[in-house]
Amino acid sequence: MQKDPILKVIVGICALAVAVMFCTSAKADEKSTALYKQKCAACHGVDGKGETATGKAMKVRSFADPEVAKMSDEDLSSAIEKGKGKMPAYGKSLKPDEIKAMVAYVRSLAK
Repeated sequence: MQKDPILKVIVGICALAVAVMFCTSAKADEKSTALYKQKCAACHGVDGKGETATGKAMKVRSFADPEVAKMSDEDLSSAIEKGKGKMPAYGKSLKPDEIKAMVAYVRSLAK
């Protein structure tokens, strides 16, 4: 009979841990979305297709384009940090964890 209270505590702790993980993930996604809209959407578009006036003028490729999709996370991180072509560098204004989150966000737009 003593196992039941212990089992309930373990299940409760696991449920709490899962809830915390979902909350943290949602906050990270919100921050990534806000950063993307602030720094990237003017050229890449909110959907990542690059179909904005600026994106078309600069010949920005969609994140779903096979050439972009095959880029490694390191390549995307480098492009965000150091810039690429006409894209400005964001290494001084974004922290490494923010750049990593932006790579994940860009990947999510490619789907």
